[in-house]
Amino acid sequence: MINLGEMTTETVNENSKNLSSMSDLEAVRLFNQEDFKAVKCIESQYENITKVIELTSYSLSNGGRIIYMGAGTSGRLGLIDAVECPPTFGVDYNTVVGLIAGGENAFIKAKEGAEDSLEIGKNDLDKINLTNKDVVIGIASSGRTPYVIGGLNYAKGKGCNIGAIVCNYNSKIKAICENTIEIVPGPEVLTGSTRLKAGTATKLVLNMISTISMINQGKVFKNYMVDVKMNNEKLIQRGINIICAVTDCSEELAKDKLIESNNSVKEAIVMILLDCNHQSAKSQLEKANGYVDRLLH
Repeated sequence: MINLGEMTTETVNENSKNLSSMSDLEAVRLFNQEDFKAVKCIESQYENITKVIELTSYSLSNGGRIIYMGAGTSGRLGLIDAVECPPTFGVDYNTVVGLIAGGENAFIKAKEGAEDSLEIGKNDLDKINLTNKDVVIGIASSGRTPYVIGGLNYAKGKGCNIGAIVCNYNSKIKAICENTIEIVPGPEVLTGSTRLKAGTATKLVLNMISTISMINQGKVFKNYMVDVKMNNEKLIQRGINIICAVTDCSEELAKDKLIESNNSVKEAIVMILLDCNHQSAKSQLEKANGYVDRLLH
């Protein structure tokens, strides 16, 4: 039997003992007060988060993938972060991968029991042709999900770097994964509902991992996403605005250079800042591995 009482995520929150009899305003105030803990608990984990980002950045720089895997809310959060990377950073959909116990359909409709299998975690990694260039990040609020443990052990056996995000101290996952990020926001307002504070804290860490890993691939210049895919009107205008902001040029010039660069914000920026043609900008960026900063400094 699982001893849920040992998990912080399963214990009773003294501040919400009367939740069912609170007014809506009282409940809203309580939720917000508790949510501050989801942010605060990350402070103790800066070094561990940095270590995981070093692993993910190394993997991407060497042709590998970031692979998130989890069950339930944890799996969904990994999927959300993964699918946002291509439009934001211009990477392939196979660069950051999200695996959820029970398969993609489990994103919408939970598949009971899938998270309890060590073998399914291994098999899901096998299906996407895991290699030792990849880094696997297990996500599990409880820190004990068999699906994640099975995947991490398999990945370790394949020679992959592994990391994890959990919301309890001294978990089973921590015991097998040195690079475990322990974000512990405390008991949930609704006892055991880890889609709340635990989910919020997890998403905040995933934001850091994916974004900073992409910064380390040259996908960001200053604080702009210069490899953004412009596949709708809003994103086209965003691209124009980025070029104007970074180069201090007119909107008309930004539009012209965007057309010349075949809708590459990064190449248009280099064309303007270095006063060169498209082919030269493209060539110089290739030599600098896509880093605008390296060209300018």
